[in-house]
Amino acid sequence: MEEQQRRALRRGRARLVAALRVEPLWDPLEQRGLFTRPMLEELQSAGSRGEQARQLIIDLETRGKQAFPAFLSILWDTGQGDLAEMLIQECESRPVPRQLPDLRPVELELREEKQRKNVTPHERLSIPVQAESERPRMPPVLAWGSAVDKRSRDQDYDMKADPCGHCLILNNVSFSRDSGLSTREGSDIDCEKLERRFRALHFTVLTRRDLKAQEMVLELLKLSRQDHSALDCCIVVILSHGCQTSHIQFPGGVYGTDGKPIPIEKIVNYFNGSNCPSLRGKPKLFFIQACGGEQRDQGFVVDCDSPEEEAPGGSLESDATPFRVSSDNVDEPDAIASLPTPSDILVSYSTFPGFVSWREKSSGSWYVETLDSVLEQYAHSEDLLSMLVRVAHAVSAKGRYKQIPGCFNFLRKKFFFTCH
Repeated sequence: MEEQQRRALRRGRARLVAALRVEPLWDPLEQRGLFTRPMLEELQSAGSRGEQARQLIIDLETRGKQAFPAFLSILWDTGQGDLAEMLIQECESRPVPRQLPDLRPVELELREEKQRKNVTPHERLSIPVQAESERPRMPPVLAWGSAVDKRSRDQDYDMKADPCGHCLILNNVSFSRDSGLSTREGSDIDCEKLERRFRALHFTVLTRRDLKAQEMVLELLKLSRQDHSALDCCIVVILSHGCQTSHIQFPGGVYGTDGKPIPIEKIVNYFNGSNCPSLRGKPKLFFIQACGGEQRDQGFVVDCDSPEEEAPGGSLESDATPFRVSSDNVDEPDAIASLPTPSDILVSYSTFPGFVSWREKSSGSWYVETLDSVLEQYAHSEDLLSMLVRVAHAVSAKGRYKQIPGCFNFLRKKFFFTCH
């Protein structure tokens, strides 16, 4: 942990001890890899809540350079954002410099003096001592010696493999009559766009159409059990009807053509560090075009000067269906699903959890159409999160704020589709 971050924790310790709610922190601290379960049990046995908080802050300084930003993220996630803001302010504030005495020249011996006893005054080097604030600032040098590259290996994921990785697209269009789910007209257009786009980005693309829930699970397991050692990334795209679930980390679910739901969290778990070791430390990207629930955001009134900004009319459909618990254990929402280390994972949803996602029969879904366009324009120059912000803005503007894409991000570094 950097010294500035240590100072921030020490300055804010009194307020943290007084206000920190430690109970919600235990699981996230273990999931993020900051503390092991035995270490947390020892912390919990420290005594009162205040004593637990004090010991937690002390121990946090020893947990590595990622501990401070991870702790801030956990504070936000557990509703303690005010404490996170306080620590950020403490980290940004600089200590008041001490008053330095009058500067006087000092004499530094040359190396040769160690071998000679008699040295004339002219053979000594006399220089003034400079205060730290007066010394010229030198640019930081990267640990491996390259001060030119603006992004380092510590900041970006490696994307040097060719192909970059596998991309699996599950495209459910026609559903069984018993499922009560409508045909997703326009989904094939989405599928074709994404096939072309990810092939252009040097991924091997495999598409599977109209799969039952169990068949979807088998395809996902097959991909997760492959050897990804020589690859740098893995992508899963799901185009289907969707529903709302109560999972915290990755909410929502998608339907197979038989009307049985699969939780997104369960899908993501197939590719975590425990179940897919060859993808450890590598980005795993999930793009979900499906509803997150049945709520319809009515938006709010905004100025609309262009006809293109009007919401489309009769051909507009949603991918929303009510959530129903399946009788098949394989496809039931897994209430105990958890990610041991939810790192290097990003799930991009076409809509915010709980809300519908709109699709047009003639041009496909708003989300995929926009995602494809943004990737085409900016994949060579921008990182993925920056592009997803563009997607969210464009989709929400297209629907006059009736659909806003969501994103659950556990990437540790910046992700670029191209090698920089």
